[in-house]
Amino acid sequence: MPPRLLTVTALASITALLAAPAAQADPVERVTAILETPALWDEDDADADDPAIWIDREDPEDSLVITTAKEAGLYVYDLDGDEVQHIEPRPAPGEDDAPGRYNNVDLVTDFRLDGERVDLAVASDRGMDDLGIFAIEDGELVDVTAPDAGWIFSSSQEEVNGEHTAYGLATFQTRSGAYVLVSRNAESEVALLKLRADGEHVTWEKVRTLRLPADFTLPDGSSWKPCDDTGQDPQVEGMVVDEATGTAYLGQELVGIWKIAADLTGEPELVDTAVEYGLPGTYDPETDECAYGPDPGYGGDVLRTDIEGLTIYPTGRGKGYLLASSQGDDSFAVYDLRGANAYLGSFSIESGAVDSTQHSDGADVVSASLPGYPGGLLVVQDGDNTPEGADESSTNFKYLAWQDVAEHSGLDLHVNCTRR
Repeated sequence: MPPRLLTVTALASITALLAAPAAQADPVERVTAILETPALWDEDDADADDPAIWIDREDPEDSLVITTAKEAGLYVYDLDGDEVQHIEPRPAPGEDDAPGRYNNVDLVTDFRLDGERVDLAVASDRGMDDLGIFAIEDGELVDVTAPDAGWIFSSSQEEVNGEHTAYGLATFQTRSGAYVLVSRNAESEVALLKLRADGEHVTWEKVRTLRLPADFTLPDGSSWKPCDDTGQDPQVEGMVVDEATGTAYLGQELVGIWKIAADLTGEPELVDTAVEYGLPGTYDPETDECAYGPDPGYGGDVLRTDIEGLTIYPTGRGKGYLLASSQGDDSFAVYDLRGANAYLGSFSIESGAVDSTQHSDGADVVSASLPGYPGGLLVVQDGDNTPEGADESSTNFKYLAWQDVAEHSGLDLHVNCTRR
């Protein structure tokens, strides 16, 4: 198995290599970001979370990065990382109710709406337990959510206020239509929704739900449940669908990565488990932390909780890489899409033109080369963008060229089906 974390950097020069003593190891390279978006500050209730890359097929230089910022709504950036649009979250329906909170976002292309083909940005709204759906028109997002679409998981506003609501999200398309996978906060449940045009608006209908395990039987026969807030099950957030094979990958944050048919039929299968899998712990409400016992060693070797953003870089039909944010050690694990999803190695994003990336949540990647991003664009959330010593806390998004990741990660990755 490859080493658990390969730290890579772009500053090693040929001169330094030639000058090194014969017995010295080759200089280590680093993966670095090309640029970053403006900081979003906690004091403004703005918290960067998840990106989705929209490609303008007619004018690729006008492509967009659509992102969620929770209570601060949606931020849209251009390929230079500059803000081009901000959408406020929806207001609370009542005085004691929560306002909108956009958590994850993904895209649907060529959706037939009101006699035209449009691309859609679809976001999970944790505050409202529904979706925010936006048509992308002339480079701007326009809200087309059906006003009477209803809640996804809840049956009353009181249940919505309990916050066991829409959380993670991933879209996919088949010949039969456009679908959305939505996970549920504080639950192990995932719902399959089908999008449907309703005049000038878009609504949805629930097809089925899947409940992943919340308790697990360990090799020694004992029962284990991840330590978390009392009454909460291990939830899913990061999700992605390989449309070529119809396979969904679901990141259960404190457990591991599952794969299952995208229509949520069949039995889910664990691709990999977190290092902390099986670790005994007791939740302490006073400290809001878990006190852990000795590690029995049942977990995996790669992923450190939380397991967050999942995204796919395709290199051909059914071929490519599954990327997963290992938030606990600030790395990204890479798995082969084929077969049993072999682990290929990990990389971290180090300081370069912009600062390094820590505690990354959402991520998205496209394999189409875009202006300034040969081999494709990888966008990741940086959960600790604040310079050391600053009083306030900020987050943002980092942009990377996939070619840089492939060439400097040490993982022998492909770029657009060509080995670099």
